[in-house]
Amino acid sequence: MRYQIIYTLLFIVISSGAYSQQKVTLSGTVTMKANTETIIGASVFIPEAKTSSVTNAYGFYSITLPKGEYTIVISCIGFENIEEHISLTGNTKKNFSMLEKSRTLNEVVIKDRSSTNNIRNPEMSVNKLSIATIKKMPAVMGEVDILKAILQLPGVSTAQEGATGFNVRGGSVDGNLILLDEAVVYNTSHLFGFFSVFNADVIKDLKLYKGGIPANFGGRTSSVLDIYQKEGNNQEYHVTGGIGAISSRLLVEGPIVKGKSSFVVAGRTSYAQLFMKLADNPNSVSFYDLNAKLNYNINDNNRIFLSGYFGKDKMDFSNFFSNNYGNSFFNLRWNHIFSEKFFSNASIIYSKYDYGLKIKYVGIDWASDIRNYNLKYNFNHHLSDKLVLNYGINSIYYQFNPGTIKPMDDKSSINADQLEKKYAWENALYISAEQKLTDRISLNYGLRYSNFMRLGEQNVNNYTNNQAVIFNPDLQIYEEGTPSGTTHYNKNEKIAGFGNLEPRFAVSFALNDDQSIKASYNRMSQYIHLISNTASVSPLDIWAPSDQFLKPEILDQVALGYFRNFSNGKYSLETEAFYKKIKNKADYIDGAELIAQKAIEQVLLNGEGRAYGLEVMLKKNAERLTGWLSYTLSKAEQRTPGRNAGEPGINNGEWYRANYDKTHNFSLTGAYQLTKKWSFGGIFTYQTGKAATYPIGKYQYQGITIGNYGERNLNSLPAYHHLDLSATYTPKPDSKKRWKGEWVFSIYNVYNRGNAASIMFEQNRETGLSEAKRISIFGIVPGVTYNFKF
Repeated sequence: MRYQIIYTLLFIVISSGAYSQQKVTLSGTVTMKANTETIIGASVFIPEAKTSSVTNAYGFYSITLPKGEYTIVISCIGFENIEEHISLTGNTKKNFSMLEKSRTLNEVVIKDRSSTNNIRNPEMSVNKLSIATIKKMPAVMGEVDILKAILQLPGVSTAQEGATGFNVRGGSVDGNLILLDEAVVYNTSHLFGFFSVFNADVIKDLKLYKGGIPANFGGRTSSVLDIYQKEGNNQEYHVTGGIGAISSRLLVEGPIVKGKSSFVVAGRTSYAQLFMKLADNPNSVSFYDLNAKLNYNINDNNRIFLSGYFGKDKMDFSNFFSNNYGNSFFNLRWNHIFSEKFFSNASIIYSKYDYGLKIKYVGIDWASDIRNYNLKYNFNHHLSDKLVLNYGINSIYYQFNPGTIKPMDDKSSINADQLEKKYAWENALYISAEQKLTDRISLNYGLRYSNFMRLGEQNVNNYTNNQAVIFNPDLQIYEEGTPSGTTHYNKNEKIAGFGNLEPRFAVSFALNDDQSIKASYNRMSQYIHLISNTASVSPLDIWAPSDQFLKPEILDQVALGYFRNFSNGKYSLETEAFYKKIKNKADYIDGAELIAQKAIEQVLLNGEGRAYGLEVMLKKNAERLTGWLSYTLSKAEQRTPGRNAGEPGINNGEWYRANYDKTHNFSLTGAYQLTKKWSFGGIFTYQTGKAATYPIGKYQYQGITIGNYGERNLNSLPAYHHLDLSATYTPKPDSKKRWKGEWVFSIYNVYNRGNAASIMFEQNRETGLSEAKRISIFGIVPGVTYNFKF
């Protein structure tokens, strides 16, 4: 089956290639005029031929046309349109530089075919946000935040206040593949999720795939967040920054060799811990991060990039616990243009995420990390004006350190230990095609083959009947199994292996220039898993590879959508219904202990998950008031039935709400330009409360009151909602001086809603009665920041 599909694609390639030889090709790059930054997703439209192309992740475009006279229109959100006459007599390379739009109070309506790209493009379940759009949103603590913007999109939610990461269409946090300059980011949050690790000053472009995910992405089952950093101004030096009440940031960019190479360096740090010390507060929270990128144009066909990131969070809570974690990566990339139709990108990437936890009253110092070494080689082949191929390879080598355990001091009773490290190798080969069958019908289809091998060196436990979890029929509970022995695997010897075919398909049928119906299907495989005990402020983060016990998750997702533009693109409507099902969904047995767990398979069972829902997004794209309304009605469930007739499974084998199930998710986002000096923004968010398990009774045991809990996730925390507002004041918007400044005033959680991070059930020491206590992390948080650029 797999070879028939590949042979069919190759036949299309050969036949289309022969046809395209009768034509000529127009190709080049699209950049910003001010600093020569490449522009991702710019539309290149030829009205006479009724055909278009979109620049790829590196600003490259290619269109194949018959010889003749044409008008070429370049458009992109946030930039002035370019319209130019061109005569094509042979293959032509032409670069374009776009000018950013200046602030204006007059209505701007684009009236060309490029505004219908979102209608005819087969891409669906995808949200692209420009930095210009994000910077119009409310700036919490004076700083705009990429993840806050993503959370306002349909199908995207957060588990609770203070939770790290985000959930997409009922998926878990570890189901999101988050890429920054193609490198994997394992934790996206600073300060309990209050800030993200993405400094908006240095971000150029981002795109969130919730479904219909292209074949070049893999390894996760929920979504792909693809983010690219700026490349730096290669014409002149600039400094951008901001000074706020909690954190400050600074960015420096400029040419290394003018016109050929440039750099950009950006840093942020917080100093909330200084104010805590002044107030004699024993707690401390802080973060810092650093972004850097270099690039060099060797010639017109070759360009190299070196980018990196390093960030760290540190939290210290009195005599209870301290926690630190951080991401880091380096990426060396090479862009090469083989011809007018053939573009390639090769990347060598190193990523690391480390996590440390000190529990002071126990005296344990625990640390874990995950590292990967990643090789990517991707090709874009523009065979004709109707067919574009994307194919390549991807290879990742993983190193997992599940735990290094040390005593905190000489008084600690903890013994030093090193949990056995784990190793794995993931490989993928993929090919996909974007094809225009007719003026109304467009397709995007492809196939990915992924392979995963769990490798030694390690001693692997053996269990009777190969069951690491056993069921106690007397107590009617699951318990950790006892190993019957071990098997030693030498370095790089295969312990377990998996291989999966992952087909992808999407189709768009345009009813007219303003309406279309789209459908998609994709299969995804996830081979690494986040083992986490909770979604609380300081979750336990352990990444583990698939093996003979912890099976890889397999996702199948279908989606159907209706898309419409109104008033020449001034308004747009997107509606999608989706259904997804996941095999081998890991589930914890009741009472699972994760800290210093040497055999994680002893507390996990494999079940299944499903999610389905309806998403609606209405956008206003022009005039003084812009923004969008999004609403999601969905359900996310999981089930772990018994392995045989004598076992009940988890929750008696019945479907129950997933931890990240949100029945209702509503968001209203707006930005209003009052004058050239004053602009305002607001976000209102409402989400159904997170699933929870409450006690249904209590009993006494040796004088201690113990809660008796009901079925898993049968209850809900109170609804989550808050309103955020911001105002931006620019004293001299028309100033010709190099120094430009603005003041940003913000209020997070305007009406001081105490959203529940969790509910604690305990006995009142004075009355002896049982009571429930809501634990909230954030109340109302005002902020002011001064932003500058010169």
